[in-house]
Amino acid sequence: MLMPKRTKHRKQFRGSMAGKATRGNKISNGEYGIVAMEPAWIKSNQIEAARVAMTRYVKRTGKVWIKIFPDKPYTSKPIGVRMGKGKGNVEGWVAVVKPGRVMFEIAGVPEETAKEALRLATHKLPVKCKIVSKADLEGGAGSEN
Repeated sequence: MLMPKRTKHRKQFRGSMAGKATRGNKISNGEYGIVAMEPAWIKSNQIEAARVAMTRYVKRTGKVWIKIFPDKPYTSKPIGVRMGKGKGNVEGWVAVVKPGRVMFEIAGVPEETAKEALRLATHKLPVKCKIVSKADLEGGAGSEN
């Protein structure tokens, strides 16, 4: 599973997921990508499941980029423990994803293969996604401004 090697603080506040992604909203490495359509926390095991689904489908040809990293700890209190008495223990790590964020990229495979691999990966993620190509995002950015 993905997680930071070390952090400055052990526990964090929950934070806010308001607004659209201003960074990481372009396809920078690959040809096709998965874009989040709604805000969410994506756990490290969900990122790994999506990666495995993609690489298995393309039979380890081409190249896959993971553009999100789970660097936020989330905590929970044990079952059957009353409220109060401090914050719970760190249970795992999440990546905070805002709408418009490119989460995965793929290149080096034919278009239909890439789109099917990305489609399989979207089923592993807890967020509505859109499969886009580099040309889609370049064209979309030009028409909005």
